[in-house]
Amino acid sequence: MSGHSKWNNIKHKKEKSDAAKAKVFTKIGKEMAIAVKAGGPDPRSNSKLRDLIAKAKSNNVPNDNIERIIKKASSADAVEYETITYEGYGPSGVAVIVVAATDSRNRTGGNVRHYFDKYGGNLGQPGCVSYMFEDKGVIVVDREAADEDKLMEDALEAGAEDFNADDDVYEIYTVVDDVTAVADALREKGYELLSAEEDKIPSNYVTLTDEDAIKNMNLLLEKLEEDEDINDVYHNWENED
Repeated sequence: MSGHSKWNNIKHKKEKSDAAKAKVFTKIGKEMAIAVKAGGPDPRSNSKLRDLIAKAKSNNVPNDNIERIIKKASSADAVEYETITYEGYGPSGVAVIVVAATDSRNRTGGNVRHYFDKYGGNLGQPGCVSYMFEDKGVIVVDREAADEDKLMEDALEAGAEDFNADDDVYEIYTVVDDVTAVADALREKGYELLSAEEDKIPSNYVTLTDEDAIKNMNLLLEKLEEDEDINDVYHNWENED
C-alpha cells in the first residue's frame, strides 16, 4: 500500500478556500442524493448513506444541511443524478480515473474531455486504465487520537486486511464490501473516524521529471477537483506534491 495516501487527498481538499469548501458540500450532496434514491433516506438501513453522512460531518457540513439534503433527495421533484466514470491518461502516461455525479452527461463529458485535452492528456475508453487499480475500502483515523497497536488489533479483529501508519493518520484497508462493517465496529469501540470510503489503489506508479508535464498534471488535477460534477479523481502519479 506504500506510495498512496488517501489522507493526502482528503487533507488537500480540507485546506482549500471557502469557495472550494462550498463545492465540496455540493459534491457530497449529490452523492447523498444518489444514495437516498438507491437505498432510501434512513441511514440505519442505508449503509452508503450512513458513510456519506460521516463523510459530510468530517468535512464540516452542518447537520441542518445534511438533513435538508436528505429531505430534498426524498421528494418527488428531486433532481436525478447519475454516476459516470471516465478513464484516460494525463501527461506522460499518468493513469487517471474520474468519477462524476451529474444531471447532464453532455455537460460533464464535454468538460472532462476539455480538461484532458488542454493539459496534455487524452480521454480514453472505459477500461483503458481501471485494470491498473484495485478497489479497496480505506478508513482513516487521526494518529493522535488512537494507540497504534490497539487500533491495529481492533481493526484486524473487525475484518480489516491491512494497516498503515502515515505521518498524520492511520490508514486501515478493507475489502470494499467490508468498509462499512469495519468502520461501524471501530466506532462502537469508541474510535472517531476521519473518513471511511471506497478508494482505488494503483498497482504501479508514474514519476514525472519533466517540468512541463508536472505543471500540466497539477493543472489537470486542479481543474478536475474544482468541477462541481466531479466527486473523485484517482491517479497513479507518485510525486504530485
